[in-house]
Amino acid sequence: MEKADLAEKESLTSLESSPIPIRVKPNFEVKNATVVAADIEAENGVIHVIDNVILMG
Repeated sequence: MEKADLAEKESLTSLESSPIPIRVKPNFEVKNATVVAADIEAENGVIHVIDNVILMG
């Protein structure tokens, strides 16, 4: 999903059924990580580079 699509959501659900909070304003953040580069197109999807490891739970 691209940043614009994620802006419409407050969270996503992980494969283990845990919520993953998403904030786009003022900074683009996913759980405990800040996105440092967003919307990098790859052959099989979109990459968002983050500055921290996201742990389960």
